[in-house]
Amino acid sequence: MNIAQKLIASHLVSGNMEPGEEIAISIDQTLTQDATGTMAYLEFEAMGIPKVKTKLSVSYIDHNTLQTGFENADDHRFLQTIAAKYGLYFSRPGNGICHQVHLERFARPGQTLLGSDSHTPNAGAVGMLAIGAGGLNVALAMAGEPFYMVMPKVMRVILKGTCRTGVAAKDIILEVLRRLTVKGGVGKIMEYAGDGLRELTVPERATITNMGAELGATSSIFPSDEQTKAFFKAQKREADWTELLPDADAVYDEEIIIDLDALEPLIAAPSSPDNVKRVKDVEGIPVRQVCIGSCVNSSYSDLMLAAQILRDYKIHRDVSLTISPGSRQALRMITENGALSNMIAAGVRIMESACGPCIGMGQAPATGTVSLRTFNRNFPGRSGTANDQVYLCSPLTAAVSAITGRITDPRDFMKESFTVTLPDEFVIDDSMIVPPSKEPEKVTVERGPNIKPLPVRSALEESLKAKVILKVGDNITTDDIMPAGAKILPLRSNIPAISEFVFSKVDTTFPGRAKSSGSGIVIGGINYGQGSSREHAALAPMYLGIKVVLAKSFARIHKDNLINFGILPLTVSPDVYDSINQDTELEFYSLAKDVRESSEVTFKNLKTGETYKAEHGLSERQRKIILAGGLLNCVKREKP
Repeated sequence: MNIAQKLIASHLVSGNMEPGEEIAISIDQTLTQDATGTMAYLEFEAMGIPKVKTKLSVSYIDHNTLQTGFENADDHRFLQTIAAKYGLYFSRPGNGICHQVHLERFARPGQTLLGSDSHTPNAGAVGMLAIGAGGLNVALAMAGEPFYMVMPKVMRVILKGTCRTGVAAKDIILEVLRRLTVKGGVGKIMEYAGDGLRELTVPERATITNMGAELGATSSIFPSDEQTKAFFKAQKREADWTELLPDADAVYDEEIIIDLDALEPLIAAPSSPDNVKRVKDVEGIPVRQVCIGSCVNSSYSDLMLAAQILRDYKIHRDVSLTISPGSRQALRMITENGALSNMIAAGVRIMESACGPCIGMGQAPATGTVSLRTFNRNFPGRSGTANDQVYLCSPLTAAVSAITGRITDPRDFMKESFTVTLPDEFVIDDSMIVPPSKEPEKVTVERGPNIKPLPVRSALEESLKAKVILKVGDNITTDDIMPAGAKILPLRSNIPAISEFVFSKVDTTFPGRAKSSGSGIVIGGINYGQGSSREHAALAPMYLGIKVVLAKSFARIHKDNLINFGILPLTVSPDVYDSINQDTELEFYSLAKDVRESSEVTFKNLKTGETYKAEHGLSERQRKIILAGGLLNCVKREKP
């Protein structure tokens, strides 16, 4: 077996490990963050379970740390008290980004992790099967239920050789994205192998597994080897380490080879992570903002690389450079060794140990200017500025460009090869991780006025007549459907309020038109719903009356979220997509019957009289969920 198969086999609850078959696996650990966690815990409460049943569950505060009103602070209190009551660890605001902290303090080789954040595969850097999912799936895992998914194919990515001066781990994953695109990993687990692994530290591996989410991959994973052992030893967690390697005769479904010796510095141009070019090809473009951080490039190693380059230099007068340390551990270490002082002397602005600019929480760039970021996503407008020009690159390219004031190939600037050796011991201080209460019965869950009851959908209609409220194109992201940012994210526990912003970046009239229609349909192109795991992109449209989404294809997590909240996802051919326009009224005259008894749903264009067929691709379990009007309805029916 390969590593992915070993992990799945050791956690298999039901199904056959054949690609395309639905399987269920047991979950050892869960994580949530505050942008998705509040809803996940409301859903967990609705199940009536007195305590989480996982080996470990952690609630992190890292997305909504900008407190411009009472909402975020209130929700932080809700999350802390609910963690204390139901048996979770709670990582306080300022302790760091969930994926970085989890990698440092909780991730374990050989275990499974389900997180309500699409970048949860970050933990695959240590040989963990880590998967992003919607909050309701995570709530069910905390309740002891298995996680259902389609058995992925396993693609081996062979890394040969060694990265040369100026080339970083970020360039490796950008090369994978260049080759495979944002939909090239759909239905796959990316498993890394080859002699190139010997030189890649765990933080570098995490950069690669983290951005596997941009491929649409179910997960990404590295072996647990001597590099992993060294990392765990330095974190004083050597007892948590176990070796995990593929068998010598392991078989893979697909394979690609990357020659690290030939790899050049790369950059993702606006506005998609797969719009990858050589830095050399865009060199010279003026830069006005540089941001180093986010869950993909905020480790001690990343910050030290930037500090080494910035030493003895000043940031260009036209550039604003921010750093966001990924964890309090990383921040303390660069403070104590003097690297932070060097960066401040260079002109760096220090952000909190949180997601910050990556999720649109501050640092929106100026109009018409280029922002260079070490982040994982550059979807249009995600920065908070309309028509932004965000490029994604390594910390090496970012730091060098901040000095020159233009996009610069680091090989043209660096006089020496900078390397960061991981310390023999990291600074260990878990005082901002609060354990669950030993007297949960005495804990009162605190609820602010912004927390509203969870809306639910009724059972699937036997027949449906509804209008297409919106037609969109390919690669629509969950940011397009349910934007983030400092204005909108504080409303995440208030579905009626947040629903007013659904598709607001695409069509500001959408919420009003959807509500007035009562029942509505959205039609999309290829890879509909890529990006973040945020279930609000399904929950808020459901609240507005969206019943069906027709698309050429769906991203995995978003399709699961649509099903979980009773919105029927239907796959249509390009011809059908082309035949249906916005405002067209469609009739599904035997909707529930088709879902129950067939693999196809038939519907009619009431303007032209044309009849179409669409595939629902639902398993028997998913049929029951859709027919019931959502997963919570199913859980309530099955509860004794």
